[in-house]
Amino acid sequence: MFETLKPQAPDKILSLMAQYKEDPRSTKIDLGVGVYKDASGLTPVMRAVKAAEHKLWQEQDSKSYTGLTGDPAFSDAMIKLVLADAVPRNTVAAAATPGGTGAVRQAFEMVQMANPQARVFVSDPTWPNHISILQYLGIEMVPYRYFDSETRSVAFDGMIEDLKTATKGDVVLLHGCCHNPTGANLTMEQWAEVIKVLQETGAIPMIDIAYQGFGDGLDADAAGTRAVAAAVPECLIAASCSKNFGIYRERTGILMVVAADAGAEALNQGTLAYLNRQNFSFPPDHGARLVTMILTDDALRADWQAELEDVRLGMLGLREQLAAELKRLSNSDRFDFLALHRGMFSRLGTTPELVEKLRADHGIYMVGDSRMNIAGLNSETVPVLARAIIDAGI
Repeated sequence: MFETLKPQAPDKILSLMAQYKEDPRSTKIDLGVGVYKDASGLTPVMRAVKAAEHKLWQEQDSKSYTGLTGDPAFSDAMIKLVLADAVPRNTVAAAATPGGTGAVRQAFEMVQMANPQARVFVSDPTWPNHISILQYLGIEMVPYRYFDSETRSVAFDGMIEDLKTATKGDVVLLHGCCHNPTGANLTMEQWAEVIKVLQETGAIPMIDIAYQGFGDGLDADAAGTRAVAAAVPECLIAASCSKNFGIYRERTGILMVVAADAGAEALNQGTLAYLNRQNFSFPPDHGARLVTMILTDDALRADWQAELEDVRLGMLGLREQLAAELKRLSNSDRFDFLALHRGMFSRLGTTPELVEKLRADHGIYMVGDSRMNIAGLNSETVPVLARAIIDAGI
């Protein structure tokens, strides 16, 4: 039977990782994989996570299941972190998921259950898994303009023009902050314009917020998401704890569904429990429990926020250093956008051929669309990258 299966295209980022690993050059630089790294190239365990794990090891007396949608305390803590007081708590249904990817998948399945004819509007470009999951589920996808390769900023007029073609029953997928793969974010004024379009069209927003705290700070990064949730009757929010808590392998995420009233929340909560049951039954708990402990303990939370702020400022410093070095080498301001982008990623806006030239000539690995992971740099490799970019003619 299985001989009828067709080979699947290899994941481009995983293929890039393998290629990097086989490269013998000691000067090679990995800017491809989307994982935070410190200056030594390590993805560290955060101090608060270690402390919470030690406390959990001492106190936990059972590994029994929690519930189909996870521990309610995790939902409460994450809803507070992402939404604050933007909407009443009793209007928000929530379910723990295996990572932010699991939350995205469950959101798309919920959309398909509610409206099999729904179209999902997706930024061009977006995180490749958005497209992959939509295609796998057979959900119609409509790209909307987002990134201007000339200015390396948001193509906002085109974005609004495209979003106005959405209709009631459609879904508009938005990045809450630190847009992946471009690093170009909406301003609060632009969020307000997007909200007007959502209200006019009746389309439901779905927000993927995977990097809260990596851009301008925990509250600033959630401001757009909170504004949307407060302004529309319904919305979906997929959140990840992989990056801001550094617990990638624990697969900790959550899907939130904001409803117009508490009555609708009950229906949504039951649907989330049903979807979890069909896909993986009970969600993983270890990472979710650590997050809950950190967010509900004043000392742990303060230490976590302090370390997260160091991470954020470190990436911002690398951005500013790279932009300044490129300005010095090019004698132009055409790379200033790097200091304006936020989060782990920036998109250079160059061709796959020049990206390949960077790899072949300089051992610099980035995704073919010119997305690079700023966290893959350190103060010593920034000048190396800058010189390579200029030498490649970018």
